[in-house]
Amino acid sequence: MATKAIGTPEQLRDPNYSPPLAKAIPLGIQHVLAMFVSNITPAIIVAGVAGFGFGSNSPDFPELLYMVQMAMLFAGLTTLLQTITLGPIGAALPIVQGTSFSFIPIMIPLAAGKGVDGLAAIFTGVFIGGLFHIFLGIFVRKIRFALPPLVTGLVIMMIGLSLIRVGVQYAAGGPETVGTPEYGSLLNWSTALLVIFVTLSLKFFGRGMLSVSAVLIGILAGYAYTILVGILPISTIATSWNNAAAFALPQPFKYGFEFSAAAIIGFSLMAFVSAIETVGDVSATTKSGAGREATDREIQGATYADGLGSTIAAIFGAMSNTSLSQNVGLIAMTGIMSRQVVTIGALFLIICGLIPKVGGLIGSMPIEVLGGGVIVMFGMVVAAGVSILSDVNWNRRNMVIFAIALSIGLGLQLEPSTIASLPDTPRILLTSGMLPAALIAIILNLALPAELSEESAEALSDHFDQD
Repeated sequence: MATKAIGTPEQLRDPNYSPPLAKAIPLGIQHVLAMFVSNITPAIIVAGVAGFGFGSNSPDFPELLYMVQMAMLFAGLTTLLQTITLGPIGAALPIVQGTSFSFIPIMIPLAAGKGVDGLAAIFTGVFIGGLFHIFLGIFVRKIRFALPPLVTGLVIMMIGLSLIRVGVQYAAGGPETVGTPEYGSLLNWSTALLVIFVTLSLKFFGRGMLSVSAVLIGILAGYAYTILVGILPISTIATSWNNAAAFALPQPFKYGFEFSAAAIIGFSLMAFVSAIETVGDVSATTKSGAGREATDREIQGATYADGLGSTIAAIFGAMSNTSLSQNVGLIAMTGIMSRQVVTIGALFLIICGLIPKVGGLIGSMPIEVLGGGVIVMFGMVVAAGVSILSDVNWNRRNMVIFAIALSIGLGLQLEPSTIASLPDTPRILLTSGMLPAALIAIILNLALPAELSEESAEALSDHFDQD
């Protein structure tokens, strides 16, 4: 889409360039399409785990719609912090913000089966984690050494692995239908598979906006399919639309505050990882869009915006915000570096966040449709981790670190009952899977010598080494 009609090559590499409005508006909406589904999915997952999500018939289901609304609103507001800036806060770059997947493994054990009551601890954790994230901005470039590709790749892969089970459950009919004949029915799977088929077809054979918004179009196709086969009656859509307000403002402290040590520790530790991800996204944006390295001011400003955006979002019932890598890829694809384009997309998100009817339409979506979409997204998260790990020098030392961290992290996640006797705080942190894996990898990477002797490596790897 980077053509002479939009600007010269020099203009397209300039973050301060403003393309003609007729071109900038569709480009901004394209950024929203690329991130829309992934932005609202964390709220849907947490609500489902808590017991008031899709298919639960819970009287608290409207709370999910409110959380979806807040996800859109604060993604837009935090994106504005990045593009317009506020003093030292913001990168003044086309950085798109959205709800982070990274924190979901921490939120799942905090919310499991607790309904709306589980949200207070989560949002308190988001709030304090955001403050810690702001603090990290002071010296973020100096702590990158602690998270080499071995660690970051493992963490991202563990995030995806922890969520794949959720995606498959949704595709089969949702956790509420487990144990019923409906769960895993051919009709449910046909919906999810249609979404996957349309998404992959557009991603690999579509062009322009069709390719960029493949997941969203796939979900819309699945949505239409469920209407045609009778899963979703038209009356349900009409009821969701009519019952939703045309305009509503966010409510501060809607879910209250609850200080949970597990939430505070978990969100603060993950803020460390999220800050490093943001450094990577900012660096990739300037490298691909402007052909230069990111400045210290840009990296620090982006980190501040991450933290402040998350802190304010928590007050109103939105989850941790971070820069979104898929939109970094979109800038690389279009070659358009204008932050004004992303500002337009942010304004579009804010408008959607103030109109609950948008959330009402999303709330009418059958869970099988979302299942097809998130299977693709979560699989891509795992693939992104594997891609980062491909840069690792797979010597014996790194293989040992990876093997031990993965085995313990994934093992505790798959068998949480093995540490049921522990107090709540360590149990919640350890059964996230991702946190113990990350901590083990970080500690071993810092503690073990760069090159292990053959004897030491064999003693540590034991049965992991099959040579």
